[in-house]
Amino acid sequence: MFLWSFTLQGQVGIMTSQPQSALDVNGDFNKKGKLFLDNDNILSPGQTGQVLVSRGPGLAPTWKALKIPDYESYKYYLIFNDSFRDFNTASSTTGQGVSLSTATSPASISTDLVKGTDINYLINNKGFKEITNLANPFVVNSTESKVYFQFETVVQENNTTTLGSNQMYACGIFVDDKLESVRLNTLFTSTTAESTFLTHNQIGGASNLSKGTHTARVACTRYTTDTNITLGIGVPSTTAVNNLNNFMTQASLKIDVYEVPQNFTDIF
Repeated sequence: MFLWSFTLQGQVGIMTSQPQSALDVNGDFNKKGKLFLDNDNILSPGQTGQVLVSRGPGLAPTWKALKIPDYESYKYYLIFNDSFRDFNTASSTTGQGVSLSTATSPASISTDLVKGTDINYLINNKGFKEITNLANPFVVNSTESKVYFQFETVVQENNTTTLGSNQMYACGIFVDDKLESVRLNTLFTSTTAESTFLTHNQIGGASNLSKGTHTARVACTRYTTDTNITLGIGVPSTTAVNNLNNFMTQASLKIDVYEVPQNFTDIF
């Protein structure tokens, strides 16, 4: 009597005529009950909230947890946040900010200091000077967005107790070269203190910018004409002053981008 034993092995393909593994599913697959993975001879059923993910040809799949943040529709969320500064460590009183010796064809409040005015026009014709190190890009990913800017610096004049005058100035925040925020302020002189200064804090915003990369810039100008006075914005007024230095006067720009989420990157 002879006993014959046969072992049959094969590959099963669903929606494919050339299966690449023991079970190759190319399409939708419905399964009732639990699905176990045999990785390293250990059965793994996965956990609630996990999905089955391929690791590539020749590798066993694995369980992965979804990493999708909770959010509510039509609400704004902080998507981008960064801050920049204009600081020159090589010198204690120069090399940063802008120094304004006198007013040059001051910008008209009614026609120039309005939303959308081009920064290059103001620089070339209205005496504006840019704080160049504050120019930085940011990205908007949604058609529904609110972008907030906070510009802070120190403004100083080189007055003495007997020589000086109140100094009026303006600073603007620009997006893609167009004016989005402007503030006028006055630095008052003193008969009892020299080299007076103030802290300038300005908040501006823009809504529903186009999707993509944008650039924020900051520029300032002087309104008061006084040939005896130099106005320093983001820098000591002159190298002769001794109550401020670069570190104390440095300018900064903070950018916050809030969006209603519309675009999502791959989870894995």
